[in-house]
Amino acid sequence: MEKYSIYKDLCKLITSDRVKIDEPMRYHTSFRIGGPADVMVLPKNVDEIKKVVNYCSPRKIPIFVMGNGTNLLVRDKGIRGVVIKIAQNFNDITVEGRTIKAKAGVLLSAVAKSALENSLTGLEFASGIPGTLGGAIIMNAGAYDGEMAKVVKEVMVMDFNGEICSMKNEELEFSYRWCKLQTGGKIVLEAKLELDPGIYEEIKRKMDEFAKKRKMKQPLNMPSAGSTFKRPLGNYAGFLIEKAGLKGYKIGDAKVSELHAGFIVNTGNATAQDVLNLIQIIQNKVKEEFGILLEPEIKVVGEG
Repeated sequence: MEKYSIYKDLCKLITSDRVKIDEPMRYHTSFRIGGPADVMVLPKNVDEIKKVVNYCSPRKIPIFVMGNGTNLLVRDKGIRGVVIKIAQNFNDITVEGRTIKAKAGVLLSAVAKSALENSLTGLEFASGIPGTLGGAIIMNAGAYDGEMAKVVKEVMVMDFNGEICSMKNEELEFSYRWCKLQTGGKIVLEAKLELDPGIYEEIKRKMDEFAKKRKMKQPLNMPSAGSTFKRPLGNYAGFLIEKAGLKGYKIGDAKVSELHAGFIVNTGNATAQDVLNLIQIIQNKVKEEFGILLEPEIKVVGEG
């Protein structure tokens, strides 16, 4: 279907100020890179998500679901079909005993803060990770020996037919920076996290320590998508990239961070192609020098 028809139809289903046409994806990713989405919808509740998928699926309109776009590189020609952005409108958090129940669009850092306020331990690693809870679960985000797989109890999801069901931790088949939800076809709506009782001062000390490390070692003031590559077995991507002599290496406005070689940063007006070319050079050089093929951690979507 033609995008203007899709846009007009969705404006009848969702308040028109939350349906956008030819929306530049650079406004919706931490990389500040990306061509336009044909149509973007910012639903405010589950019913609106259901309306969108029930409209798109029978018409075979592609659906792409995103959170805050902190682990995302959108190619320069953008995304065809409909982008559903689940972010600030889905940010409720409730705490019952050891369990935190939160909507998928809430910031992971806000969930970690809620855990601290209730003296619950297990989410200290998450306090400085950008992005939403839903995105963190899908990517099995982690740091400092913690990961979402260790705290997720249950996830409520909707499939592209509008059917809702829950998935337990074991059904998600978590592994390093992966879970079954990455195979697509499901939208995370909310999650229950199970934590352990802890001591407020100790939890805060750990969070402060991790925040200090991040500030010292990561280019937090530059647009990026976080760690560019997954950690290779028994090694560190940043270490290998630096040893290969690529720290500070630049293509267009995409640059290997001089603070942490595991990050690619946008120094101005980098294109997705700049980043992809830089990734290719890094992979080739590290493979040539060390025999290790670095696997990207960032998700690349859209058309080139």
